[in-house]
Amino acid sequence: MDIIVCIKQVPDARHVDIDSETGNLIREGVDSQVNIYDLHALEYAIKLRESLGGSITALCMGPPQAKQALQEMLMLGADKALLVSDRAFAGSDVLATSYTLYQAILTLDHFDLIICGKQTTDGDTAQVGPALAEFLNLPHAAWVTTILDASPLAITVRQDLGETLLEVRIAYPGLITVEQLKTAPRLPSYQRKKQFCTTEIPTLTLSDLPDKDPNNYGSKGSPTQVERIFPPPTNTTKTLLTGSSAELAKEIYQVLLTKKYLTGD
Repeated sequence: MDIIVCIKQVPDARHVDIDSETGNLIREGVDSQVNIYDLHALEYAIKLRESLGGSITALCMGPPQAKQALQEMLMLGADKALLVSDRAFAGSDVLATSYTLYQAILTLDHFDLIICGKQTTDGDTAQVGPALAEFLNLPHAAWVTTILDASPLAITVRQDLGETLLEVRIAYPGLITVEQLKTAPRLPSYQRKKQFCTTEIPTLTLSDLPDKDPNNYGSKGSPTQVERIFPPPTNTTKTLLTGSSAELAKEIYQVLLTKKYLTGD
């Protein structure tokens, strides 16, 4: 079985800066990590490879620094890695991102299954996986919590649809987006770290894709325009109250009244 795992390198949520003019996240020079759902997607893929054989290709669209995330995927168990990177892809929304991944996958020889994390921690749309499946005209299932059965011909999964659990069988080629496993993904072994720490990651640019029209990528190919994006405000103001229990209770009561969390009735 040949599996593609789509991953994304996301900025550390504790240190996010935003370009005031474009509204895009500033990724250069920011500590980044592999999206947590994508780590679990790789773990699902490894378990399938263990039972059915085959290979795993980690695919990422991002800036050149995303090669670090792909090297981590190799250390964790992926067999191959591919970066899709070009300035023309900057500012992509869900549609442009999924279209770029679609074009990159068209350059690959063969695949049976695509596994995506349910969502990313920086965008939280949970739409790229299903949109990619639509571009590829593939059967797909989102919010997968369990792989019930997998054979060389099809995979059966359980979806968590909120109020309903649904079991579906998908013939290959197909796509699933996965929730986090109940157990943590495996750690990289020392041998794989040593083997892949200096591996050169191949890169596809716009000129390598079947569709070379720059108007279909990045901000030009994104119908969704963000009006404003900003980090949540922080409030570090502290007030220290001292006194007896009765005095503290009276002061806290007055604070709640002042902030209108309580009424005086």
